[in-house]
Amino acid sequence: VHLVESGGGLVQAGGSLRLSCAVSGSMIGINGMGWYRQAPGKQRDFVATITHRGDTVYSASVKGRFAISRDSAKNTVYLQMNNLKPDDTAVYYCSADTGPSRFFGQGTQVTVSS
Repeated sequence: VHLVESGGGLVQAGGSLRLSCAVSGSMIGINGMGWYRQAPGKQRDFVATITHRGDTVYSASVKGRFAISRDSAKNTVYLQMNNLKPDDTAVYYCSADTGPSRFFGQGTQVTVSS
């Protein structure tokens, strides 16, 4: 599974960004897709996930501000991020779960200025 993220950048607090994750090949066999993030000097943390049925789960820190979605026809997963805060600054990684394995993309930087 090859994942490529895009859409990161610099935004002011209160602004919005939409991240995209393109999946190479078919999404058949992928049980769930998600997003994680890692701030400098910190561990990689869960942000959101979406199952093949469309069920979603969010971390408490982003619930109500972020929305994950998927377009199976385009093999793409999105993360709409609204009302961004400086604490959201991190490298964001797309993930794909195939059951026994979890794959990550190379990440995209999101920087929120105060």
